[in-house]
Amino acid sequence: MLDQFPKGPNVFDPNIPSAVGSHESLAQEGRSKEAEDKKFVNDLTNELMNRILTKLPPEVTDKLDIMGSIRDKIYNYINITYQNMMNRYLKTVEDEFLKKVRTFVDREENRQMARYTPREIVELLDKIAGPDKFHTGEIEKSIVNMYGHLHGHIQREITEIEERTNALLRQKTDIGALVRGQNAYAIMKGTFRDNPYNPIHVYDVKLSINILENELISPIYHYQVPLSLIIKEAIQHRIIELIDKEIDRINESLIDQGKAELDKTEIIFEKIRQIENFTSDDKDDENSTRYTILAKRFIDKIEGLRAEIPPDEYDPLNIREVIKKIFDIENIRNRGYNSAVNVLTSILDTSKLGYQYINNFKNARVCVIKEYEETDPEKLPHESYRIKIAYYDQNQLVKLREEYDRHFEAFEREVRRLWQLVYQYYLKNKRKYNIKDFDDMVLKYMPRDWAREYFEANKEDGGDEVKWQELGFLAPEDTVVEESNPHYIPETENLFRRIKFIKEILQKMHGNEKPLERVILEERIDFIMRRFGEFA
Repeated sequence: MLDQFPKGPNVFDPNIPSAVGSHESLAQEGRSKEAEDKKFVNDLTNELMNRILTKLPPEVTDKLDIMGSIRDKIYNYINITYQNMMNRYLKTVEDEFLKKVRTFVDREENRQMARYTPREIVELLDKIAGPDKFHTGEIEKSIVNMYGHLHGHIQREITEIEERTNALLRQKTDIGALVRGQNAYAIMKGTFRDNPYNPIHVYDVKLSINILENELISPIYHYQVPLSLIIKEAIQHRIIELIDKEIDRINESLIDQGKAELDKTEIIFEKIRQIENFTSDDKDDENSTRYTILAKRFIDKIEGLRAEIPPDEYDPLNIREVIKKIFDIENIRNRGYNSAVNVLTSILDTSKLGYQYINNFKNARVCVIKEYEETDPEKLPHESYRIKIAYYDQNQLVKLREEYDRHFEAFEREVRRLWQLVYQYYLKNKRKYNIKDFDDMVLKYMPRDWAREYFEANKEDGGDEVKWQELGFLAPEDTVVEESNPHYIPETENLFRRIKFIKEILQKMHGNEKPLERVILEERIDFIMRRFGEFA
């Protein structure tokens, strides 16, 4: 059947029929296309001429040939019109044919692809054999899992694109860009500062987040914590669960009686009343309720036992060692800290943030991760990060507060010394730079007693009666709250006021000049402020 359709040569030649670029076709079976076109145009021209000569009188037809033969004009017009029509026809046929072919190909491709849908696969497997000979359940699960994973990956990428797009649209350069919504309460401190080496384009961002112990998925214990404490806390959690179940039982009983459930306040007091049913403060009595879950003899065996047992005391068959082994298998001591480190590294991996340095002090519960091992800020790239995750117990927090107090006192002392030096430098050079200030007016125009009282009231520590400080307001006396939780906000503000006042004095004395004394003092100011920024 294919022989009925002649195939043209795969060459370009306008003279070979059906070749590329040829006006002749093998389908014409030897007919001359040029002769056919000429015959068509001549016949149409002759027919039109006969109509014109028949319809018009002779005197009119004679005038039509004045500017040339009317037959030539009609012939040229018909020829051009015929060629244009033929070209448009061929172009239209070609476009329609291509559309039909594309539609046909798409339909056939969809028909072929539809054969490989999961439903078709299941039907095919069912036709091969029944469930007793060829079980298709696992294959169906695999196909469903593949589709599920595919959709999961697509959804995750779309979500990531949306988050990044929203971040670009927000263009926040504040703490809100890092922590938003209901997690904002976890922020302890956050600062955005201009980078000292590239202040126009680079920010130095510091963010401290505190996660409370009751918000942890798994509790974190220090490596040195006694095993007895871990067991007692596990018992405590179990007691709280039992109390909650008892509260649920009471609420169910009230509902059965047609009464209202306990409200939040009543639940609190009911829980307190239930405590004595599960524990007590009697440590010496073996029959005490505190030893209901775990007997006193077991707790006495592990009293004082920490993470390690000396080799000369270790006996695998002792009760103490067996109890320790049970807890070591559950990994309760290290599970919480390990989970926190794993979550942090997973977040970095998901965020495509690599790191060249990690130092995990497991026993100290401190992990330091840095994008680059280099520590010199002048050599680091503009975009780099450093993360420190640490677990602190109450004793460590107390020591950290004491150390912070000592550091802050040291900064106050250095700023005060700088202030005293600059002020003395100012007093000794006022006359040299022809500077007059308020103190000079007091000495010149006021009585000596008045001036002495004024200078006494404005000493560094303030006067006894006049509570006034030249560089800032005096903070109120600390109460128990401030003594237990010092925040140093007034002290920090006063430090910045002193630094600002020192700079104003130097500017007032020297203007745009840069003598050696001013350079030395300004370098000291910059050094103290840079170190204070690192400290705070």
